[in-house]
Amino acid sequence: MDLNDPASIARRLIELRTEHRDLNLLIDRLNADHGIDQLTITRMKKRKLLLKDQIARLESRLIPDLGA
Repeated sequence: MDLNDPASIARRLIELRTEHRDLNLLIDRLNADHGIDQLTITRMKKRKLLLKDQIARLESRLIPDLGA
């Protein structure tokens, strides 16, 4: 991925947002099942937070640098 190409960043953002949404849905479903391993859910939540951070970093790259 070219971090200077807005189209490339936009494509990656779509991928990350999709994975984040899917993880969120899965976590919600697994939380409803009380027999599921909480360690697994915790790992999924950490992955979801990592994705959120990556999304925020890429979104900030799309914002024009007004000081330049």
